[in-house]
Amino acid sequence: MSNEFRLGGDLAVNRLGFGTMRLPSKDGMGGPARDPEAGRAVLRRGVELGVNHLDTADFYVSAGDAVRANTLIREALHPYASDLVIATKVGPVRTPDGLRRAATPADMRGLVESNLDGLGVDRLDLVYLRIGRMGPPHGESLAERFEALAALREEGLIRHLGISNVDTAHLAEARAIAPVVAVQNQFHVAKRDDVELLAACEEADIAFVPFFPLGGGRELDDERLAKVAARHGATVSQIGLAWLLAASPVTLAIPGTGSLSHLEDNMAAAGITLSEEDLADLS
Repeated sequence: MSNEFRLGGDLAVNRLGFGTMRLPSKDGMGGPARDPEAGRAVLRRGVELGVNHLDTADFYVSAGDAVRANTLIREALHPYASDLVIATKVGPVRTPDGLRRAATPADMRGLVESNLDGLGVDRLDLVYLRIGRMGPPHGESLAERFEALAALREEGLIRHLGISNVDTAHLAEARAIAPVVAVQNQFHVAKRDDVELLAACEEADIAFVPFFPLGGGRELDDERLAKVAARHGATVSQIGLAWLLAASPVTLAIPGTGSLSHLEDNMAAAGITLSEEDLADLS
C-alpha cells in the first residue's frame, strides 16, 4: 500500500501527517498556553521527519488567544515549502463571551479570510466545513454553508473542499454541490463506527482523515493492540496509527502532540507494516 495520497488528484501528501490542535495549549482548545517556541520546534521537526500535510484551524487557540496554531505554523514554516499542504476547517464561531455557535453561510467569507491572514497565504489548500460537535448531526443539511464555501473556491480563495463530522447523507449532499476531496471524522482502532463512510470515500478516491486517531486523550488500551505492539517492538500508539494506514489506501493519519519525543514516536509508525496475522488479531 502506498505511503502517499493525492488529495484532489493533485496535492501529493504523505499519509502520516500532523494535527496542530495540541500545539497552542496543554489541555486542548482554550487551555493554558504552551511555550510558543516548543510548538514551533515541533512543527519544524515534523517537516524534517517527512510531514507535508498539516491539519489546523483558526479556532485552535490557547486561553485568551495567547497562542494560535495558525500563527505558530506561519512563524515556524513560512515561506512554505512547495510540497507542504495545509488543511484548515471552518464551522464553529467563537462569540465575545467565549462560547461557540455554528457558523452561518454569511460567516464563511470572514472565517476563510481569518485563516488566510493567520497562515499568511493567498489561497487555502483545503478547507473543511465542520458541522455539529462530537458526532454527525444526522438529518441536518449542510447545503447552504457548503455552497458558500464553494463560491469562495470559485473565487480562488480555496483550492479544495472537505467536510467534517458528517455521515454518508452529508457526503452525498456536499458532492452534489462541489467536489469533495476529504472527509474528517472521529475514527480509530477502538472506534470504527464509520466503516460505511470510509467505504464510500474509498470508492470515490476521497481522503478519509480521522481526527483523534489515537483516541482523543483517552489512551488506547487493548490487549489485542498490546499483543501486536509486542510482536513489532512498538508502542500501542504506533500500532494504532499503523492500523489506520492499513485500514484503507485513502486513510490519512494526523496525530497531534506538543512533544518532540511523542512526535518522533508517532512518525516512526509509518515504517510499521502490519501482517495479515496482525490485522486478524486487531479485527
